[in-house]
Amino acid sequence: MSETAPAETAAPAPVEKSPAKKKATKKAAGGGAAKRKATGPPVSELITKAVAASKERNGLSLAALKKALAAAGYDVEKNNSRIKLGLKSLVSKGTLVQTK
Repeated sequence: MSETAPAETAAPAPVEKSPAKKKATKKAAGGGAAKRKATGPPVSELITKAVAASKERNGLSLAALKKALAAAGYDVEKNNSRIKLGLKSLVSKGTLVQTK
């Protein structure tokens, strides 16, 4: 009897492990598909091009910058936070100078 009891407990154990492995592979495949690679140039590059293209001596306001980006086809409403973060990083790096 002791021989049959361990055999029964050993048989269900591999069955339980195999569905867990399948779930793990599905999660890994689904997680990789959900993550997208950004297409196009980074926001900081778009900002520097917009500022360089402007003919204002004193630079651009945030509203004027957003208008220039929108005219270039960039979705300003969706990426508002990215624009602000890009401006902050460019100012902190010294690429742009904040006048006021």
